[in-house]
Amino acid sequence: MNDKEIPPASSRRDFYFNFNPMLTETLHTTWQQLLQPYTQDQAIIGEGFRLIISHYTESHRHYHDLHHLQALLKLQQIYADRIADNERLSLAIFFHDIIYDVKHSDNEEQSALAAAAFLQQTSYPAERTEQVMEFIRATKTHLNTSHNTDLDYFLDFDLSILSAPAADYIAYAQQIRKEYSIYPDMLYKPGRKKVLAHFLGLPAIYKTSLFREEREALARQNMQQELKILD
Repeated sequence: MNDKEIPPASSRRDFYFNFNPMLTETLHTTWQQLLQPYTQDQAIIGEGFRLIISHYTESHRHYHDLHHLQALLKLQQIYADRIADNERLSLAIFFHDIIYDVKHSDNEEQSALAAAAFLQQTSYPAERTEQVMEFIRATKTHLNTSHNTDLDYFLDFDLSILSAPAADYIAYAQQIRKEYSIYPDMLYKPGRKKVLAHFLGLPAIYKTSLFREEREALARQNMQQELKILD
């Protein structure tokens, strides 16, 4: 999907909600509540939601789509009382994969810039915009050099699929393979093995003590099983 395929404003709402009415409605409500304190301009809020939907429903996405977005927002709701700035985290979630192209290595930077370009149209504070960008950029390396506790949770949310039940993890691995379908196995498998080996080689995959206690063992088990399948 590209911008040329997006219908005129008068018909956009029906177009968006046809993708998955319940999911899109939930995301739309969350987006509205998130932005209303920082702009009363419904055109700006609507344009932001158009960008979110149009990018996360691109045809080449099989995992990094609206369901991934919803999963992270649900985790944020579950752990909201442990997060200092839920608005900042929500914005980082909405924008963190808005740019996603497996042929490029700067998706996180471009996503951070997209977040800034939108937020600059609102009264959202510039300092917090920089923090949103920092959170998004951190999803490239999954390092938290600022030692921000909220960022620890955000990065753990982003990797939560690694500790999903085995069947869900297998489905995730298959979806990732589809996203990289332009690459043959002789290129994809070594690259995927390198990613898995990197995470398995870390002292801990998850940064928060809560996720380490509840999810670390299953995440390692899932990735080790995928490595066997890739051999």
